Amino acid sequence: MNLGATELIIVLLIVLLVFGSTRLPKLARSMGQASREFKAGVDERIGDTDERASSS
Repeated sequence: MNLGATELIIVLLIVLLVFGSTRLPKLARSMGQASREFKAGVDERIGDTDERASSS
C-alpha cells in the first residue's frame, strides 16, 4: 500500500483537525522521543545478541 501525495495531505489535514494546531507540536515531539527510545532499545538488543554470539 503506497501513499501518494494527495492521500498524505488528507491524512495530515485530518490529524490537524483532530489534534488542533496547539497540541500538534507536543504530539510531534513525543512521537520523535518515542522513536528515539525505540531505536535505542533495538540497538541495545542487537548489541546484546552480538555479545552472546561472540562469547559462545
